[in-house]
Amino acid sequence: MSITGPGSITSANLTAQLNMFTQLGTLSQELGTGQAASTYSGLGSRAGLALQLGAQVAAINGYNNTASTVGTTLTIAQSVLSDLSNTAGSMQQAIAKQDAFSLDGTGQTATQEAAAAYLDQMLSSLNTQVGSNYLFSGSAVNQPSVASSDAILNGTATQAGLTQVIAQRQQADQGANGLGRLVIPAASGSTVSVSEDVAGSPFGFKLAGVNSSLTGATVTGPSGSPASISVNLGSNPNPGDSITFDLTLPDGSSQAITLQATNASPPGANQFTIGASANATAANLQAALTGAVTNLAQTALPAASAIVAANDFFTSDPPQVVNGPPYDTATSLAAGTPANTVFWYTGENGATPALQTATAQVGPSLTVDYGLRANEPAISSLLATVGALAATTYSPSDPNALASYQALSQRVAQNLSSSPPGAQTIPDIAANLASAQTAISNATAINTQTQNTLQDMLQGFEGVNQDAIGEDILTLQNNLSASMSVTARLAQLSLVNYLAPSSG
Repeated sequence: MSITGPGSITSANLTAQLNMFTQLGTLSQELGTGQAASTYSGLGSRAGLALQLGAQVAAINGYNNTASTVGTTLTIAQSVLSDLSNTAGSMQQAIAKQDAFSLDGTGQTATQEAAAAYLDQMLSSLNTQVGSNYLFSGSAVNQPSVASSDAILNGTATQAGLTQVIAQRQQADQGANGLGRLVIPAASGSTVSVSEDVAGSPFGFKLAGVNSSLTGATVTGPSGSPASISVNLGSNPNPGDSITFDLTLPDGSSQAITLQATNASPPGANQFTIGASANATAANLQAALTGAVTNLAQTALPAASAIVAANDFFTSDPPQVVNGPPYDTATSLAAGTPANTVFWYTGENGATPALQTATAQVGPSLTVDYGLRANEPAISSLLATVGALAATTYSPSDPNALASYQALSQRVAQNLSSSPPGAQTIPDIAANLASAQTAISNATAINTQTQNTLQDMLQGFEGVNQDAIGEDILTLQNNLSASMSVTARLAQLSLVNYLAPSSG
């Protein structure tokens, strides 16, 4: 028989134990990390698919991060738009509650001072930043959206601001003779005429129509170039007969001058005295018409002039200014330049629609547009309306100041309360952003569902069943313990112990 003595621990025994130690280490690592391998190479044939799944999960994480950033931007932008709308409402309330007409040292009322404060507030809101990006600068996110309110209102040493632009426009609209660019010569016999001063001029009153009930009168026009109206009194009118001249103001509004024949001398307001002859009556009609036009040129016309000048300043690109000096005889507008006029909007102003100046991909196949410009029509119109009130001044010695101020306030309140049909509004801009917010919310929900599915699939490749791993470790530990116990006992054998006879 063969005898195996001490030293019978073979290399196979040691190799088996070493392999068990290695397996135990691998299983312990898998149990601790929850991963089947520390590198993709450890996944074998499944590595390629695992890489693809991991890339998709990373991409979705990127989409969600972008969605979160854009979502924050949109929330802040909506807040700014809400502030603009609230400011418009506050301005309306201030006009409705204004007290007695009282001018301060600058020639403005308390309501106008409030308008200047509201304008400053709106301009500050339009320069809102998210991080280092300006929200309302279009694609030029590193540029401020608007100039300072001081520069916009008061200009600079070389550039005209809104106050100066309005003052120059008022001169052009009123004209050198104070008749709103109308010409009313002395009556020629029994004929009274009125005409525009220059054909095609954008300034002053425009003759829109005439309606007469004057007995024996022949009325023609408006016709010709420049347009004119002629009233020939074939005989004296009767008391109570009247004639109405319809005028169009620079802002598109209308004004009617109605003059009534009377035997009273002197006549009352908006009346003319019937004279001893048609010629005398014509002279009285001419004087009454001149007085009525002069009064309108000092009241309603400056208000309309301020509105249209503010619109040309804020809503035109480039801003339109009176082509002067001289201004009271100017016949055209000119494009302002950065050298002579403040350009209030300082962001990007390309041909791309404002909404499309900022685009973000928030899903594998979904992008959202969320760009904004401060000079969008709804915003620039609001600034123009408030700016017209904030930039106009009055003289305490002007007897027509109150009427002119009331005319301007009424126009501002009307413009704040309604928009022309089809015109963009602040809620329109907000609705576009709300659509983007909804799209982002939906995309995020889809991304989350997709991400969960992909992670489950990836876990199937990269992950391990920790319960099964625990059982394998326990079995391996038992086997290793038994093997090491046998090895240890073999190592303790000696030839003497092996040959020693058993006792008894």
